[in-house]
Amino acid sequence: MNGDLGKCVRLKQGRVCFTPDTTAGQREILREIPGEREREKAALAAVTSSLISPSTLTHSPVEYERGFKTPAMRALGCRMNLPAVLNGLLVTVVAALLWKYVRLSEHMSLLEEELHLTRQSQEVSQVRIDYHAALLALQEQGTRMVCTGKMHTDRICRFDYLCYCTEAEEFVFFHSNASVMLPNLGPRRFQPALLDLSSVEDHNTQYFNFLELPAAALKYMPKPVFVPDVTLILNRFNPDNLMHIFHDDLLPIFYTMQQYSDLDDEARLVFMEGWAEGAHFDLYRLLSSKQPLLKDHLRNFGKLMCFTKSYVGLSKMTTWYQYGFVQPQGPKANILVSGNEIRQFASFMMERLNITKEQRSENDEYIVVFSRASNRLILNEAELILALAQEFKMRTVTVSLEEQSFESIVQVISGASMLVSMHGAQLITSMFLPRGAAVIELFPFAVSPEQYTPYKTLASLPGMDLQYVSWRNTIEENSVAYPDRPWDQGGIGHLEKAEQERILASKEVPRHLCCRNPEWLFRIYQDTIVDIPSFLEVLSEGLKVKPNLKKLKPVSTVHPGRVRQPKCQTSVQATNEAKLAVSWQIPWNLKYLKVREVKYEVWIQEQGENTYMPYILPHQNYTFSENIKPFTTYLVWVRCIFNKNLLGPFADVLICKT
Repeated sequence: MNGDLGKCVRLKQGRVCFTPDTTAGQREILREIPGEREREKAALAAVTSSLISPSTLTHSPVEYERGFKTPAMRALGCRMNLPAVLNGLLVTVVAALLWKYVRLSEHMSLLEEELHLTRQSQEVSQVRIDYHAALLALQEQGTRMVCTGKMHTDRICRFDYLCYCTEAEEFVFFHSNASVMLPNLGPRRFQPALLDLSSVEDHNTQYFNFLELPAAALKYMPKPVFVPDVTLILNRFNPDNLMHIFHDDLLPIFYTMQQYSDLDDEARLVFMEGWAEGAHFDLYRLLSSKQPLLKDHLRNFGKLMCFTKSYVGLSKMTTWYQYGFVQPQGPKANILVSGNEIRQFASFMMERLNITKEQRSENDEYIVVFSRASNRLILNEAELILALAQEFKMRTVTVSLEEQSFESIVQVISGASMLVSMHGAQLITSMFLPRGAAVIELFPFAVSPEQYTPYKTLASLPGMDLQYVSWRNTIEENSVAYPDRPWDQGGIGHLEKAEQERILASKEVPRHLCCRNPEWLFRIYQDTIVDIPSFLEVLSEGLKVKPNLKKLKPVSTVHPGRVRQPKCQTSVQATNEAKLAVSWQIPWNLKYLKVREVKYEVWIQEQGENTYMPYILPHQNYTFSENIKPFTTYLVWVRCIFNKNLLGPFADVLICKT
């Protein structure tokens, strides 16, 4: 090929010449093409020189002369603009890089968004969460719900991936093929609600429900922030009132958490009623190591919040009082809680408040008088304190919610022999009294103690072991009313003149529904001068024994089992005379118990009749002859009774034929 240096080969488009400067490893190809513009394309040879090198020119000049072209030469033969080719290559490379950059940017944005949402989730909770896995679970599995209870009034539901939209202020159930909804009530879910969010039964401001969406809708919605804690979602009923805080919120929350093992100290409470924290929010903090969340807090974390695992609703088993929304207020018809459960809860709260019962000498007994600062005052409080100290030979101290911490008040009450107070929410602290203590509740003029009994009912629960006495002011001159105050503080100035006169002339507030009865508010906000002689007389009559904390022990509430081996024998004495002998063995658990009194109840019913004859017997066998007829079939039931009121179950019915 060295002999070819400096020579040119004629082609149809011109000639190809090999210059003397070309090295063995690389040749520069120059095209002699007519026309000045075309000659500018000669620079293309530098790009393609590696394609036409001495090793690639394997054909003879004759072959080239005949028109043979290599691929490189065919490329050279195209009339192309070199800058355009280079620009095209450059554009292609840049476009590829930009596409890659955009994809990487999108991926980075997604990762940054997930990292941001993960951080938001961890702002809600210190529990680490795999955000991508949680989002995938929500998209693929949707929301899952399983509830207990037959009616909305006794239902609690467990949810996986229940979400809350802060903009719409609605809970959202996302449907997928893997979703579960039990019970699946269809439109009955709105009659009137799925469940009650508070422990106050069937109150229309406390209903819970959710909206439904397909899980596919998530792609059009803001990315959710996940709450990885196990949560209990509920409404507080009235967090500004101590009675409501304990009766409606704290007790039900405590025992709802006892029902479900994963609602432990690490669970988080979520309050959805919309109230601010309130003066006693620290009491709610005692139930969990996690800071409770308010409805307003959720707005700070994002537009869509999803709770990975949550329970919604509260148990109503620990409530004992209804507030008169449907019928005048009073004890619940079916009370399911005893003093034992109340006292366990009180002990838990004292432990969380770091309160320990002080050991005092037997002679160091004292009375506590609750002092109020703004309304419903005892106007002769000092005189009352002196009279109590003289009558019971005990020192008497005062406590005040306005002047003392709640912990210090509970500390004092937990060792008191007697608690004296005007009717009011502060009397809920009587649950911290020791067994054997007395609760003395005072009522203003025209307010009947028999109509307002939340604290009497509490003190009377089996196992509370408290004495209760109420005193009522019957002397109108010893009352100070405030008719010119705002209506919610007992004022009646907004009423018609005739209605004002009627209320002022009334001597007793009639039974009424909650919650804005003006006569009730007018009377309950009166201040009172306590008539000391009548007060001491009521105490003397009402206290069965002097309050004594040392002698009283918890009374057993163990119920008897069924009597064993009941049987009957009959005999006919004459055409109009017969005998029925019934015998049984003691209940199995009785042999392990020390019971003060054991009796047996026997019911005898003639078959086909609607009435029965009851008998209370001290022994395990008895022969009945009175009212027993020959040739008659009798049904006989037997059960055991401990201490007059602890009833056991009836044994299987006996069929006895005379």
